[in-house]
Amino acid sequence: MEGGKLSRASRAVRASPIQELSLLAQRRGAINLAEGFPDFPAPPLLKRAAAAAVLADLNQYTHVQGICDLLAESMKRNHGLDLNPVTDFVICCGQTEAFAASIFAVIDRGDEVLLFDPAYETYEACIALAGGVPVYVELDPPHWTLNVDRFMKSFTSRTKAVVVNSPHNPTGKVFSMEELKVIAEACCNKDCIAITDEVYEYITFDMQRHTSLASFPGMQERTIITSSLSKTFSVTGWRIGWACAPASIASAIRNIHIKITDSAPAPFQEAALTALRTPPDYFKSLKAEYEERRDCVVEMLSKIGFQIHFKPQGSVFVFAELPENWHLSDIDFVKNLIEKAGVAAVPGRGFFHGDPDGPSYQSRFVRFAFCKSMETLKAASEKMRELVGNNGLLQPSD
Repeated sequence: MEGGKLSRASRAVRASPIQELSLLAQRRGAINLAEGFPDFPAPPLLKRAAAAAVLADLNQYTHVQGICDLLAESMKRNHGLDLNPVTDFVICCGQTEAFAASIFAVIDRGDEVLLFDPAYETYEACIALAGGVPVYVELDPPHWTLNVDRFMKSFTSRTKAVVVNSPHNPTGKVFSMEELKVIAEACCNKDCIAITDEVYEYITFDMQRHTSLASFPGMQERTIITSSLSKTFSVTGWRIGWACAPASIASAIRNIHIKITDSAPAPFQEAALTALRTPPDYFKSLKAEYEERRDCVVEMLSKIGFQIHFKPQGSVFVFAELPENWHLSDIDFVKNLIEKAGVAAVPGRGFFHGDPDGPSYQSRFVRFAFCKSMETLKAASEKMRELVGNNGLLQPSD
């Protein structure tokens, strides 16, 4: 009887290895470089705005239209998009819910959705819950470039949508203008929807600039943009995200959102107004501070032998390859790291979704989150250097 009453949808969704590792890290008191949440405070002005909203009794179901007004202004300023703040936006409980509601709004059973591999775990789960079929298009290591022929051959008569995450989790890749142009033209020619995850839109490095796929010719009317406050303002627990789409699609997303969660947290919606009015200097500081953290982690990993073929262009993650002389899989390495060094990371295999017996490199990558304080990153560096110096990582854990 146990498990016999579970739905098809629940059986299609796997447990999250990232959250499992975070829990293990918490139990063992390990430094958590696994999960992408900051361990440093949110901006004081935002915290004061949230506290003021609670004290002003803004604690009931609500929809703060001002967020949509400010988002529309931002989309116009950053990407040249003309959007109606009343009809084209849906405020959701984080980007995760915005993405899920978007999938449920447009994907029917049997519809195929193209995903670029490696891919963040949530996408596959949402598509499976909707009855859709994820189709993975491998990006080519070590720079995770788009193979145009492979991409075009992935389209079938059942392809309904393409998911684009840029800046990319886990690799830190920012899709080039040439790659985005190929994706946009394919969506137009194949009459497909694009669903984007742009949560790291303000976290780019080395003069890279985020470009929304919706800004390409013919794409605004067929693109659903999802994003949130979480990463930009270090408020992953606030759960304020949004979907932006053509009015008819946004209406469907809104109806699903209301049935699932009714509204995003009211006090944090109110505080979002303060966040979205943040002066441009904040974003310059954000990039600079994260670039320093990125460089710290890249240097740390390089010194202990990791192969950094690709320095992240954006996001808050380094996707590093194990040294050639370490005869460990990504999973064995992470187990050693947690148990012997007290540092948690994520095995790269969980982001690859193709043939389990596919390319050997799929078991050679580890993702490290650098959205942590410099003190945390330096402490992790010392623990890892000490462990490697003692050859503690060269053998699988018992």
